[in-house]
Amino acid sequence: MTATSAVQVHPSNRDQLRAWDGDEGAYWAAHPEHFDRSLAAYHEAFMGVAGIERADRVLDVGCGTGQTARDAARLATSGSVLGVDLSTVMLDVARRQAAAEGLTNVAFEQADAQVHPFEPGSFDVAMSRTGAMFFGDKLAAFRNIGRALRPGGQLVMLTWQPVSENEWLREFSTAMAAGRELPTPQADAPGPFSLCEPERIEALLDEAGYSDITMEGTAAPMWFGRDAHDAFNLVSGLLGWMLQGLDDAVRAHALDALRATILGHETPSGVLYDSATWTTAGTWR
Repeated sequence: MTATSAVQVHPSNRDQLRAWDGDEGAYWAAHPEHFDRSLAAYHEAFMGVAGIERADRVLDVGCGTGQTARDAARLATSGSVLGVDLSTVMLDVARRQAAAEGLTNVAFEQADAQVHPFEPGSFDVAMSRTGAMFFGDKLAAFRNIGRALRPGGQLVMLTWQPVSENEWLREFSTAMAAGRELPTPQADAPGPFSLCEPERIEALLDEAGYSDITMEGTAAPMWFGRDAHDAFNLVSGLLGWMLQGLDDAVRAHALDALRATILGHETPSGVLYDSATWTTAGTWR
């Protein structure tokens, strides 16, 4: 699958558009229950920090297949929710699920929140569950989202702590590397760990125009499948790009290593790995 959307994106987010409105987004859209359940240990606390009230207008940034937007809509019963994402197929899943659940106060739109012309002051809460790390220019994105908030409105986001605290990525990356030295992403490059350092998060939000910034660290098991077979299918499909260009023997070695670590983490509750996140909140000045 390749991206076909004509949505307006900042040049720094073009690679993200190709990924999320292409094969990566399609894979997530095909497995929404798995990916939502993988974050289940963090979801309730994240929504609690968001503190959504009955009449709130909520912006969900990087809403994906829409779990956070739908849960926000259930709280903002006389308000409204707008979920934005780069992935058309994930947004299609979000719309279908919202309709199936009878939610009429939530809408979904393909947009790059870094540059999208939101109406100024039109939201009370902006939230992003593991989405804010992928902006090409995070300072610009936080400013644009802030302008969409009323003065005193809240930004709440969930991001990963460093790789050292996230066993799942260490184990999966080591297995799929098959002995290769993989390049280390630049700290400010878009990616899941680009907002893993508290000092960087606080500095970005302060410069962007937020105050009363709070951060809470949480560690919890991360679920990847009902059993080893289920988890192996999910993860090998998700990270299959890491095996591109390898010969058959090296590919087989990597997949055997992946299968071994997953088997080693199989429990009666499913395949579980240690993980850790930051929940950050800030007030738009």
